Amino acid sequence: MIEKIEKLLQQVEAFTPQSAAELENFRIKILGKKGELNALMAEFKTVPAEQKRELGQLINRLKTAATERINTLREQLQDAADESASAIGDMTRPGSSEHIGSRHPISLVKNEIVEVFSRLGYTVAEGPEIEDDWHVFSALNFPPEHPARDMQDTFFVEKNPDILLRTHTSSIQVRTMEHQKPPIRVVCPGRVFRNEAISYRAHCIFHQLEGLYIDEGVSFADMKQSLQYFAKEIFGENTAIRMRPSYFPFTEPSAEVDVSCNLCGGKGCPVCKGTGWLEIMGCGMVDPNVLESNGIDSKKYSGFAFGMGIERIAMLKYGVKDLRLYFENDVRFLEQFNKAL
Repeated sequence: MIEKIEKLLQQVEAFTPQSAAELENFRIKILGKKGELNALMAEFKTVPAEQKRELGQLINRLKTAATERINTLREQLQDAADESASAIGDMTRPGSSEHIGSRHPISLVKNEIVEVFSRLGYTVAEGPEIEDDWHVFSALNFPPEHPARDMQDTFFVEKNPDILLRTHTSSIQVRTMEHQKPPIRVVCPGRVFRNEAISYRAHCIFHQLEGLYIDEGVSFADMKQSLQYFAKEIFGENTAIRMRPSYFPFTEPSAEVDVSCNLCGGKGCPVCKGTGWLEIMGCGMVDPNVLESNGIDSKKYSGFAFGMGIERIAMLKYGVKDLRLYFENDVRFLEQFNKAL
């Protein structure tokens, strides 16, 4: 498999198209739904656990190299076409300037988080935004009387059977457990929906990134070490974390994770309300009932899960104080992140 990836990397680096159509055919061959990359991802699920980290990094390298190479070649072909067109155009006409945009801060932070966990061997899993009760609630050990099942907390599309807009990306974890046997190591980014009043600190639409690791002998210590590494990579080497006992239906034991405030250095400020700590995520060991519900032997396997709001991480990282700014598409706000590209 390593030889196959290296060969594809050589093809990507050596590819020189003569036309846009040739470039598009190459993109479909490598990155399309039935392309080489997806075939490698399917084969990746069957490799031994000890090889997953190395192969995962190689696959990510191939994806990045292919995407960048194709984008560069597309720009070169467009530039050549523009030069050809200008050669026969009216050279006396005034030129037009191009307005350079920027990536959205949510995309920047999501990509950075995914990159951090990819270095620990995690791959990205995705799933539908419109889900059923099983994948959002029942398979995750939510009791029938849980408040999240009420209309005032969740957007339901249909009733009996219940079809709804997913309230968390944990539904992707369920779908992963249904179709993949352990070891499982995935992160699940995506948009989620909750029936909440919109304010500077809450919105009915937001983005989450959740992680799931299941294998033999996975412990709470493994989880803590992974989250400590994540916090240092995102907020800086001097960042500390603490865990407070909490409750989630799908994990036991469960914890809330705080990071030391990067604005005051843990001394206390208005942002951290004088505590020196900022809450960033929830986590815990996967409840055996959840494993069994998804066809995984809880006596043989254990695992941990964690979940964070991407807007929350972006607010802490960039010092944004109003959640609504992320959704207003104000160019003046978005242009501040050009420097992050």
